[in-house]
Amino acid sequence: MKNSDDISDLVDDKAPRFAELSDYVWDVPETNYEEYRSSAAHAELLEAEGFRVTRNVANIPTAVMGEAGEGGPVIAILGEYDALPGLSQVAGLAEQKPVTEGGSGHGCGHNLLGSGSLLAAAAVKDYLKANNLQGRVRYYGCPAEEGGSSKGFMVRAGVFDDVDIAISWHPAAFVGVNNPISLACNELNFHFTGRASHAAASPHLGRSALDAVELLNVGVNYLREHMPSTARIHYAITDTGGHAPNVVQAKASVRYLIRSRTLPELLELVARVKDVAAGAALMTGTSVRSRIVSGDANLVGNTPLETLMHSHIERVGLPAFDEADKATAAKFQETFSQADIATSFGRFGLKVRKGVSLCDVIFPPDSGDGTLVGSTDVGTVSWVVPTVQMRGATYAIGTPGHSWQLVAQGKLPAAHKGMTHAAKVMASTAVDLILKPELIAEAKADFAARLEGTPFINPIPDDVQPDIPEKVDV
Repeated sequence: MKNSDDISDLVDDKAPRFAELSDYVWDVPETNYEEYRSSAAHAELLEAEGFRVTRNVANIPTAVMGEAGEGGPVIAILGEYDALPGLSQVAGLAEQKPVTEGGSGHGCGHNLLGSGSLLAAAAVKDYLKANNLQGRVRYYGCPAEEGGSSKGFMVRAGVFDDVDIAISWHPAAFVGVNNPISLACNELNFHFTGRASHAAASPHLGRSALDAVELLNVGVNYLREHMPSTARIHYAITDTGGHAPNVVQAKASVRYLIRSRTLPELLELVARVKDVAAGAALMTGTSVRSRIVSGDANLVGNTPLETLMHSHIERVGLPAFDEADKATAAKFQETFSQADIATSFGRFGLKVRKGVSLCDVIFPPDSGDGTLVGSTDVGTVSWVVPTVQMRGATYAIGTPGHSWQLVAQGKLPAAHKGMTHAAKVMASTAVDLILKPELIAEAKADFAARLEGTPFINPIPDDVQPDIPEKVDV
């Protein structure tokens, strides 16, 4: 039987092809549920690697799953490949310059995330075969993490029901096990309907839907004083009802993103925002309807899995960044503020050190106070499967999330090295779980204890379907 350390050699052997996949996905940035080329590229590589491939997972056209191995435990490795709108940027350039004005870009590193996870799964597949081991590894290609919550729809469809352990990662500035704190969230639209009228000749006959939107926003701003300090509420007016000020707007819409630390807190906060919307409609003589678009549960931690993954990070060590990588990262740091850099260190509980451009330390488990966190649909998976997630260093310290600087670094050698490093950690963690069934038992016991007495409520209601745009041939 080979040593689990040998999994790193398998990752290194395969890494160049998966770096090409990452670069291809970077080149064709596709947003929520439009990732047809990215998904197809992942499916093609899965087939080339000998996985049994399922497309259209959970009736989502851009979701794909590949499985390899027989019998034994099922280890899932989660990947993503969606981009963000408005972040087009020339690769490798430390100044803002879009490839396509107004185009999309990989401002969260999901080109690396999906490719790195698939690389890890492919290495585990080869390890199982070479050692004649019972066990199955699955790669889940999950679209639309950025506000589309595809994993929540996949959970609802039952595609994780027979999974024993789920593993994932996310590009970051530092390396370590992710502190499992995220915000549960719902994204929902409020549509107000009023009555059009001449704004001067018959204003008394009009009922302004735009007034209702504005009053909703004002009311929510007052609500902020009376909600948990970790909660967040954001909004964007999506339809102002027109551009003519002499017409009372008969229709107007606003989209809200509501976040809170736990699912019960989220559900309560969503209900309160809906009450404010009803009040805005009452004050303006309009009607309102709301529709949930997506939702993520908060992350559920798992101490045995986090301890295991941390041990593998320590064994693998840090990414092999060289002086050229550090010099390039330093160039990007010149475009950051000192607050950007301080926040990057602080998020992982680290003291600011001047002159450090790329990760040179492993942050310890449970680092950071969890105050500066967002939402992820990995959280929903973690309520139905014991889940662990790492952060892999792929960009300069201080890089703002969802920024042109992050997009620009997505094809650099440092990004490829960080992706390969994360794949080694995930693959070796997966192999250890297959070799030692008692580790899976410990993770499942921790999972059951954490959720005892707290029933899972998917934040995506049963009657909500993913917002899948009509496919446009390219």
